[in-house]
Amino acid sequence: MAPNDSVETTGKATGTAVGRRKAARYIVPVAVAGVAAATIGLVPALANSGDPDLPKISAQELIEKIAASDEEQLSGTFKISTDLGLPLDGLAGSLLSGVGGDGGKGSAAPEDRFMELTSGTHTLRVAVDGPEKQRLSLLGKASEYSVIHNQGEVWAYDSQSDEVYHSKAPEGRGDGDGAKAPKGAPALPKDFAEQALAAVGDTTSVTVDGTAQVAGRDAYQLVIKPKQSGSTVGSVRIAVDAANGVPLKFTLAAASGGKAVVDAGFTKVDFAKPAASTFDFTPPKGAKVTEADELEHGKGGEDGTGAAKKSLQEKFSGQIPGLEGLGGLEGSKGVNVIGEGWTSVAAIEIPGGKGLLPPAGSGDVPAEAQGFLDALGDKVTGKFGSGTVFKTRLVNALLTDDGKVYVGAVTKDELVRVANGAK
Repeated sequence: MAPNDSVETTGKATGTAVGRRKAARYIVPVAVAGVAAATIGLVPALANSGDPDLPKISAQELIEKIAASDEEQLSGTFKISTDLGLPLDGLAGSLLSGVGGDGGKGSAAPEDRFMELTSGTHTLRVAVDGPEKQRLSLLGKASEYSVIHNQGEVWAYDSQSDEVYHSKAPEGRGDGDGAKAPKGAPALPKDFAEQALAAVGDTTSVTVDGTAQVAGRDAYQLVIKPKQSGSTVGSVRIAVDAANGVPLKFTLAAASGGKAVVDAGFTKVDFAKPAASTFDFTPPKGAKVTEADELEHGKGGEDGTGAAKKSLQEKFSGQIPGLEGLGGLEGSKGVNVIGEGWTSVAAIEIPGGKGLLPPAGSGDVPAEAQGFLDALGDKVTGKFGSGTVFKTRLVNALLTDDGKVYVGAVTKDELVRVANGAK
């Protein structure tokens, strides 16, 4: 077993290492990485089948090994579990997937279907052949949902409903990454790891914590922890393939302890080139096919909910922590990022936000609804006035009675402290 080693990072060295990555950007995280991006990354409690004896490696060397990884081909199976501690499991996914034509379920669109990954445990099968060919399948008990990206074309097929979604793949960023993967597709452990490492700075401790076997491959364990108090993040653990530097598993643990907040990693993996036929797709005869531009131009239903859905996405894109991360919010209209590192808090001014939640006992909210809101949040007071803190195990938000929102991967007490200082 490799002995513990550590590095006190400054952000500069890590940023350089990550910037040198050669591997293709496999699958873009949206549905699951939404919550994690606000805090730096996601995923899994490592399942060890033995601790292999590997050569000693420093944390900095392991970070550089990840950045230098150039594996562009792989296939395998991975599991992802999410436990945000919401009162009603899957509530968020159910609500968000209901926005759009046909209740959000008629088009087989990835951004709708993959929302279910925000809670529970799911098994996925993946195949990647460079930046322009990917296939991801969500396996059900008696069904399969697949997204296929093949050289500019994106197809999604739901075997249960026999419905197909088709779109053109977004163009690449022009930096060698090629075309982007379909919107809404969940991330691989590599994507989670890159998010975490990009956020490493002088507020972070990084160490190598032994070895493990993951999906039958020897791996080092890289552990990232906040130095600051007040964060809801306990640690991020990344299992890195000892041979090629590919992250195989990634665990996000809450500071409060208990089950991992997000746990995702390979159970089987093969770095050989997948068969070309893996990325072929022809809509089955009789299947309903929905074109992406039909939804975007308001043809997602007779009531125009396709256009409404697009409008909502445009309105909130880049303003809700978890979609782009707190760093991405800085400079956005109506958003001010307070603090740095793991205790960053986004202060959001909501136009007309005053009275967004009527005061308890005002009679403006039905008793049943008021009870539900009270169950979700805690009433707090301070120099800022009064408000309600809505909690998950990872991201907490303070909505003040005068219409301001403070949100971040920080504790309730930290939110109140920030709100008091901002007043």
